[in-house]
Amino acid sequence: MNSSNNKLRINHLTRHIPFCLILGIIIGVNGCATTTKDTSATNQTDPYENFNRKVYGFNDGVDDYVAKPVADTYKFITPDFMETGVTNFFNNLKTINVVINDVLQAKFEQSGRDTGRFLMNSTLGMAGLFDVAKTVGLDQNDEDFEQTLAVWGVPQGSYLVLPLLGPITTRGIPGAVFDTAANPASYVGAPIQVISLINTRANAEGALKFIDEAALDPYVFTRESFLQWRNHLATDGKTDASSDLDNIDADLLSDDQSTDKKADTNTNTVSRIKEPLSSDTNIVTPKNTPTSTPSNTNKLQILPPDVSNVEKKSTGHTINNLGAVKNKIANPLKK
Repeated sequence: MNSSNNKLRINHLTRHIPFCLILGIIIGVNGCATTTKDTSATNQTDPYENFNRKVYGFNDGVDDYVAKPVADTYKFITPDFMETGVTNFFNNLKTINVVINDVLQAKFEQSGRDTGRFLMNSTLGMAGLFDVAKTVGLDQNDEDFEQTLAVWGVPQGSYLVLPLLGPITTRGIPGAVFDTAANPASYVGAPIQVISLINTRANAEGALKFIDEAALDPYVFTRESFLQWRNHLATDGKTDASSDLDNIDADLLSDDQSTDKKADTNTNTVSRIKEPLSSDTNIVTPKNTPTSTPSNTNKLQILPPDVSNVEKKSTGHTINNLGAVKNKIANPLKK
């Protein structure tokens, strides 16, 4: 799960891009998209799919030939505990932005816990290199300004794929600008930002490999997973929970219907068994079985009173049958 989240976080590299560069890319996207509209424009979520696919292919090539070799080298020369420490350090800096968005979304109780988490990791955790707060139950939350805009009622907008930056929505563009300004890592210098990007790409290796190997269409898989992930964050998982409840209700309804059908079938079977015998029903009784009283005429006697006579007749009948079979075997059939 962590690798999947890291894969999606790498698509939010806009936090480390200056504001003017983002605006320039947006203008270029809008200008190119207006000239490359085709039948895919009918998709309201991804109206610029033709252009987005081209940018996705470009980003994929840059990742294969630049980002992946650098990330692999970083993972090879860096011990695991150092990688964990670097990840914890940047996540701790990100907590400041999380606290701000907690307040903007009126999540005051969560903002208090996130503030305590930041203070604990910044002191006892040696500037965030160790995630001490997690050991006491203060898990890390993921809040950003795009989620705040979603809480305020701003629509998601169209899906876009920006060069070198990855997927984003039109609502996420101003959110990325705000998060970049609120993140202290944006002001510590380019070397620290480069380390942050390399570390993020290294943590996303497993998720990227899974997409390349398992997805029939990596572009569609990335788009759908990204939008679902953003929607999950914006609604705090309520949309996923409601859909799961709907599926459970549908399953229970189908089970109830099948149970009712089985109950109806069993009821019909029992009712048929309990139906009284009609007057036209013929009951066969063994020969030489006397009827005791008229009240027992409708009852079937399994053992006749004179068992010896029955055994003699059955034995004689069996001997006759064996003799007939022997004759058929000895004498060939005639035409």
